[in-house]
Amino acid sequence: MIHFEKFHGAGNDFILIDNRQNNIILTNKLIFDFCHRRFGVGADGLIELLPSLEEGINYKMKYYNSDGEEGSFCGNGGRSFVAFANYLGVCEQKITFEATDGIHQAEILSLEGDSWQISLQMKDVNILKKLDDNEYFLDTGSPHAIIFVHKTDLVDVEGMGKMVRHQERFAPAGTNVNFVSADKGIISVRTYERGVEAETFSCGTGVTASAIAAADYYNLSENIIPVQTQGGNFTVQFEKNNQIYQNIRLNGPVKRVFSGEM
Repeated sequence: MIHFEKFHGAGNDFILIDNRQNNIILTNKLIFDFCHRRFGVGADGLIELLPSLEEGINYKMKYYNSDGEEGSFCGNGGRSFVAFANYLGVCEQKITFEATDGIHQAEILSLEGDSWQISLQMKDVNILKKLDDNEYFLDTGSPHAIIFVHKTDLVDVEGMGKMVRHQERFAPAGTNVNFVSADKGIISVRTYERGVEAETFSCGTGVTASAIAAADYYNLSENIIPVQTQGGNFTVQFEKNNQIYQNIRLNGPVKRVFSGEM
């Protein structure tokens, strides 16, 4: 039996496993079965908390998509990882951890019961590529195509997202696809996630990528951008130095849902 905790970051849900002793062996099929919404626990992905081999870093986050394959960095997963570590009692207000795209720092802004507000430092963005009048591409730990639309609630996210995700220009690994609009200073984002191969209620790296692209597309002077998703609300803050985006913080909610064994 494997003990797990279920967390979600604004509706982006994860199974979290404490594997600091390295005594749990996870296969692709086991992870797929765990994440299956009909026959398993149900989740967008699975996260292991592991010891880090990096000097001065205590913990490592290992993330798997719901298809069972190891994924690139997940922003909401990273924030859920921090809440999980705090829940286990292995971190207090701040933590530094290792992930697939490098070292991340995070801070717990508030905690009430099983609900956290967490600020996560994201990797610098060195290239913001404009593909078309309303399309961008950038990497915030995971690759993201950004498509600006009039209203996100009118978009066929599943149909259009699947088509764009596999386009040759994003080969060989493909991309996540975000549809973005703005209303009264608030950015609205809907995301088709690769690995999940469906729309998720929110995506942390997608929210971050969308906010950065929106700052350029809408010519925003603010460096703190409010973002709305189907699963909850975020703020993204950053500094732009020449064409490099630095000190990027993804701020948003995390909630513990339940625990169990499988």
